Amino acid sequence: MLSRTADNLFWLSRYVERADYFARVLEATSRLAALPAAYSAPGNEWVGALATAGCYDAFMKEYDKPTAESVIQFLAFSDKNPFSIRQCLETARFNARAVRTALTVEMWETINGAWLELQRMDKSTLAPARLTRFTEWVKDVSLRFDGSGYRTMLRNDAYWFSRLGIFIERADNTARILDVKYHILLPETSAVGGGLDYSQWAAILRSVNALTAYHWVYRESLRPWLIADLLILNRELPRSLASCYREIVDGLDNLAGAYGRQGRGQRLARALHNSLDSGTIEKVFQTGLHEFVTHFISDNQRIGAAISEQYLI
Repeated sequence: MLSRTADNLFWLSRYVERADYFARVLEATSRLAALPAAYSAPGNEWVGALATAGCYDAFMKEYDKPTAESVIQFLAFSDKNPFSIRQCLETARFNARAVRTALTVEMWETINGAWLELQRMDKSTLAPARLTRFTEWVKDVSLRFDGSGYRTMLRNDAYWFSRLGIFIERADNTARILDVKYHILLPETSAVGGGLDYSQWAAILRSVNALTAYHWVYRESLRPWLIADLLILNRELPRSLASCYREIVDGLDNLAGAYGRQGRGQRLARALHNSLDSGTIEKVFQTGLHEFVTHFISDNQRIGAAISEQYLI
């Protein structure tokens, strides 16, 4: 496979996953903003949304202060934000068009149909009242694209490059959600374990479709260290860091078998996977959750760069 084709497949999947992630951030933030207790820290939840998305500095160059309307517009449709949902889906469609023959009919129709529908939407404004319908639509596009790829693609190099893009992006997103909750979202005046804290954790778990899973696994009320254990180390949760890296190692091993050699990407991914596989939540908190997540995000970016150097350039 040409490196350009592999690169397009890798980034096509990353951009679809990123659009899904931003939709989940907006949905979770909207839920928090609707809670009466959230008024103890006016506007703080929308600052948290920008921080989770990694767009706070870019946002402040365009707006005076974060409000519901301005943050929704910036993360959903703004052409000043290169990673808005609209920009992610348009870039994904551009990549898909470049590798049209490497995609199945179902995958192409999903991403092209989403792009066409996006063109018909009113992008001048997206009121909070309309937000749920929009975020559900974005998540549905991602689900159909992911599902059609899983169910219709040959298990060849095109498939594995596509899956690597999904899980590198998903691991980064899960780590950022967890980090921002601990350091930005909870106001200093709110007691950890209080009503606002509980509501925020519940919104975070809903944003990664893990609230029901949490109760199945732990069978008790929400506790920060157990939530961290679920999102970091639980291999059965599809969005956990451990689960993502099991999939990444599997994908890289399949590529190594297809091309007859391994490289730096495999070595780095396997080392990170092994550290997650043998880790405990007690060790994570001894290191410091923020420090652990910061190092993970850095390692994940390094592995993404190693994959690019090894296969995509």
